[in-house]
Amino acid sequence: MKRPFSSFGDLEVFFSSMASSGIRPGLERIDLLLKSLGRPEDRFPAVHIVGTNGKGSTAAFTESIFRASGLRTALYTSPHLESPAERLQIDGKTLSLADWSEAAFRVEGALSASDALREDPPSFFEVVTAAAFLLCAEKGVDVAVVEAGLGGRLDATNMLGRVVLSLIASISIDHSEFLGNTLEAIASEKFAVMRPTVPAWFSGSPPRLIPLFFETARKIGAIPHVASLENKLSRISLSDEGVRFTLSVYGKDVPFSPALAGAYQIENAALAVSGVLSLKDRFPALSVESIRQGISRARWPGRFEILRKNPPLILDGGHNTDGIRRLVETVRTLYGDRKLALVFAAMKDKDYRAGLSLLRDIGSGLFCTAVPGHARAASPQALSEAALAAGWERKGVKEFDDPCEALEEAEKTGEGVLCCGSLYLVGYLRERLVRENRREE
Repeated sequence: MKRPFSSFGDLEVFFSSMASSGIRPGLERIDLLLKSLGRPEDRFPAVHIVGTNGKGSTAAFTESIFRASGLRTALYTSPHLESPAERLQIDGKTLSLADWSEAAFRVEGALSASDALREDPPSFFEVVTAAAFLLCAEKGVDVAVVEAGLGGRLDATNMLGRVVLSLIASISIDHSEFLGNTLEAIASEKFAVMRPTVPAWFSGSPPRLIPLFFETARKIGAIPHVASLENKLSRISLSDEGVRFTLSVYGKDVPFSPALAGAYQIENAALAVSGVLSLKDRFPALSVESIRQGISRARWPGRFEILRKNPPLILDGGHNTDGIRRLVETVRTLYGDRKLALVFAAMKDKDYRAGLSLLRDIGSGLFCTAVPGHARAASPQALSEAALAAGWERKGVKEFDDPCEALEEAEKTGEGVLCCGSLYLVGYLRERLVRENRREE
């Protein structure tokens, strides 16, 4: 056997070297690759999670519930913040470089043995997904919680062979070049992952998509539920310690205390709880107490993550208009009329102009920057021009090529800092902030 890679960075380069470039929706390549690997996607039950915003948090809540119930779990998510190792966790822990290396070499062997795959290589996401499914199968997980990458119907994760539950988080406009220009078109791509006779829960956000959800479920033969219609939420509160709410479980009011602070996490946590309750017969170890513990123990870095309370230092990866709208609502709920210094970056293909307009309501100043090494990143100059067009005052908008310098200048205001606009920005800064905190300790 070949020797393991020396770092996860090298592993990422290796995956890239095997793959075709760009985003390429479609299931033909991943289907052929998984067939060559012996159909690992058929060897474990899975919860499949799609949506525009909140699907990662919902996945984290769901996996944590299963783990708190004593089940052996896998959690597959994307993109990663700091290391490719984050994309797959088994029982809440990242796998070793040796495990990933072995899976990568097996994927390479399957690609090399196929004329069709050599001529039309899978995308990076497809290659990594195949390796992750292989690892889930070989680690013998009781259940895998799998977040879709983009869309649903043509996403590589839709190859899962034993889906026992479909969860559909909030849907909004994003990736229009691949999914369509209307909410209904985008929702159709995501609702299509439902499976015959399998429970499917939709968050119900936005409400206008509920009829389409029921219609699609009827055509597929899925068992549809809408969390916003069926859940009885009460005693809702929000603080920098997290959110609190009460949800009716088995006819009994049960208090939940997620540590995740965003107001939108109530919707995500309630969706996870409702969906898991559908699986009580399949997984008898689930209990009210294990579900409560799972919700309270779930962690999901970079989503309204409060690294410091006073003055606040917050990281949030919301990168589309709906995500930023929910971010603004959370800041307003927590901090009232207080305004924060905003360190902002965005990808060129996102509607950052609309986001910048929304952020005026909570920003005392805007420190525009770009994530090094990302060709898709909008330039600080383009962001500042968009900010001025969105109504920001010239004196409050600054440009920085280095995100760390932007953060340093924002900190000097003493008002508190919110870093937002891009998960890539959050990952870049978080890695450095966590490293600095460790040095100080």
